[in-house]
Amino acid sequence: MSEKTAFIGLGVMGYPMAGFLARAGHEVTVYNRTTIKAEKWVEEYGGKLALTPAEASKDATFVFLHVLAMMMTCVPLQLGLTVHFQV
Repeated sequence: MSEKTAFIGLGVMGYPMAGFLARAGHEVTVYNRTTIKAEKWVEEYGGKLALTPAEASKDATFVFLHVLAMMMTCVPLQLGLTVHFQV
């Protein structure tokens, strides 16, 4: 079953992880701090590009945050989420 999925953060691990989701048939929308990397991902995997984390997660069933720990304080706030995590 295909799910609308948002993937935020296309670093060394996030880029291929989002690609696996797309190749598995999920409708993936990506956001990355550097737009050129997200554009490259869309060109390679055929998903959608979002210009903000909120845009990426709009109407998504699942939202994957694959960002640096220091960004965990700002990205969830932009999405209107409450995040609990341990380091």
